Amino acid sequence: MADTYDVIVIGAGPGGYVCAIRAAQLGMKVACVEKRATLGGTCLNIGCIPSKAMLQSSEDFTAAAHRFADHGILIDGIKLDLARMQARKGEVVAANVKGVEFLFRKHKIDWLRGEGRITGPGTVEVDGTAYATRHIVVATGSESVPLPGVEVDEKRIVTSTGGLELDRVPEHLVVIGGGYIGLELGSVWLRLGAKVTVVEFLDRLVPTMDGEVAKTFARILGKQGMTFRLGTKVTGARTGNDGVTLTVEPAAGGTAEELRADVVLVAIGRRAYTENLGLDAVGVATDARGRVRTDGHYATNVPGIWAIGDVIDGPMLAHKAEEEGIAVAERIAGQAGHVNYGVIPGVVYTWPEVASIGRTEEELKAAGVAYKAGRFPFTANGRARAMGDTDGFVKILADATTDEILGAHIIGPDAGTLIAEIATAMEFRASSEDVARTCHAHPSLNEAVKEAALAVEDRAIHI
Repeated sequence: MADTYDVIVIGAGPGGYVCAIRAAQLGMKVACVEKRATLGGTCLNIGCIPSKAMLQSSEDFTAAAHRFADHGILIDGIKLDLARMQARKGEVVAANVKGVEFLFRKHKIDWLRGEGRITGPGTVEVDGTAYATRHIVVATGSESVPLPGVEVDEKRIVTSTGGLELDRVPEHLVVIGGGYIGLELGSVWLRLGAKVTVVEFLDRLVPTMDGEVAKTFARILGKQGMTFRLGTKVTGARTGNDGVTLTVEPAAGGTAEELRADVVLVAIGRRAYTENLGLDAVGVATDARGRVRTDGHYATNVPGIWAIGDVIDGPMLAHKAEEEGIAVAERIAGQAGHVNYGVIPGVVYTWPEVASIGRTEEELKAAGVAYKAGRFPFTANGRARAMGDTDGFVKILADATTDEILGAHIIGPDAGTLIAEIATAMEFRASSEDVARTCHAHPSLNEAVKEAALAVEDRAIHI
């Protein structure tokens, strides 16, 4: 038996590496197992970080080509250097993963390089070497959900991994799935010159978000040039030298037709990744979707084995995994680690961005909750006008009796940043009145949040 640890975390994504760091801060001897050549998991290596690098680069390209002239900035001969753009993305990724390596050294966390397998309570084997530990935290994340009849080769038919590595702008990109990942990557290639068609099984985009926001989102993306085939399912795909031919038909049933593309992006969701982990052998219970069952405090049915992040129930978001990583480390240390799942924001990093927290109007109506809604458009915000980014609005939902904020939904510039103010307010169970009476700097985009809070009681100033 090799070294003995207090905690071994399996997986070095945002949940895993944050858990390892917090456990080390609490005085525990910690190791983290990671089979990838770099730390950071899917998020830092092939997900959140590289996609945001490409989103930023493509936004800058679009601004230089189409928007700078409105500001009196004239540029002739705009050209796309995709190879340089991809190289910059790689540099951003490298800086982030090296940062995690530095943090591991700083906190004296051992990186066990290789594939980890639980061989018994308190034992983890990594490439043939067994390590003893008091606690095991499963943080192995998720993988792209496959679509029957559409075989991924990461060249013509790609997941988000291949969708970030294309060496040329496709003439026609078909995105299967109208969620976060598909719309973000679709936006990247749309801005760089591709025709983009989104095929979505449901009759709307971003199905977990507020309905009013989803309709506005589809309209704005449509104005940008993205086209949609809603209520449509993909039943098969043929690849050839000249691209991909998809077979599609109405989701409710009907006549099939063909849709041709240069590249197809499969983005219908993600599923828990537990392959070769040894869960069955030690009796760890999983649910019908393959997720690890926990007791609500991250403990599995096997004493000493815990699980967090995408591998358990809940939204598959990096920041949710990070909070769970901190909470489980604190619980192992005997503290009261906790995550408030009612105030986890979700953000689509298109432009404009879309951000949501708490409950939607649809959810409140279904639950029979009496509420008030306050809305404020970015067209009436001075900073948004100065930026030239006036699409969208802020909506705040508050309890009709207590005025406690129940949810907020933003589509507009920097929505992912603006939602943080509402997250803080909701964490402390603030009312819309609390936000409305808080002084906000002028001129700022945040004033739209204040005005939406004022609008809950029909007293917005600037509309």
